[in-house]
Formats: sequence, C-alpha cells, structure tokens
Amino acid sequence: MKYALIALALVLDTSSAFAAGDAEAGGKLFAKTCGGCHSVGEGARGGFGPELNGIIGRPAGVTTDYQYSDAMKNSGVVWTRDKLAAYIEDPKAVVSGTRMIFWGISDREKIENILAYLETFQPK
Repeated sequence: MKYALIALALVLDTSSAFAAGDAEAGGKLFAKTCGGCHSVGEGARGGFGPELNGIIGRPAGVTTDYQYSDAMKNSGVVWTRDKLAAYIEDPKAVVSGTRMIFWGISDREKIENILAYLETFQPK
C-alpha cells in the first residue's frame, strides 16, 4: 500500500509538470510549426498570421497589424489557455470559418509545450 501511494504521488507530480509544458521545447516546436506565419517577442508583427505576444487573455481578432477574417473578428473568443489549446488542436472546430490553414496538433504534450512558450511572452 505504501509503495502504491508513492507511485501515485510520482504519477501526479509528473502529470502536473506535463500540464505546465516545457517552454524550451515549445519554442523549438513554435519555430518549426507556427513561426512561418506568427511571430512573438520584441519586434513581433503581423504577417501571414497575427503576432502572438500576450495572446492568453486577449480577445480574438483585435491586433491592429493583421487583417482578420470576419469569422475570427466576430467569434467572441477570448484566448484562455484552454481555448488556445483547443484551437491549436483543431482551429476550425473552435472558430468555424477561420482563414488559418493549419491541420492542428493532436499531441497534448506538444500543445502544452507551445502554450508554455507563448506564456513567456505574456505581460508581467
């Protein structure tokens, strides 16, 4: 019984670390998967997609240097961590009619890593 509780504690500790994501791994994945259209960091600007500084907590379709689709502007979405995770997994399921051409990422660990990376660009 004692060993079962220790094992359970280790699993729970690992799952909480997993949920937080790995920002360094997320940065590498962002560069490969998202960086062709989106930018973050100092000097980030809209290009093929909007810049993503401060994305968590921001309403969808509001940055001034990107031309959003009507679907995105009128979605009423606020980018919470959970909503952004769902969007990364399946963009068209979250905002039907989005112009974003992206097949999505089904690997939850990769999504968590990207979110951890994006969180490093949140205002302090």
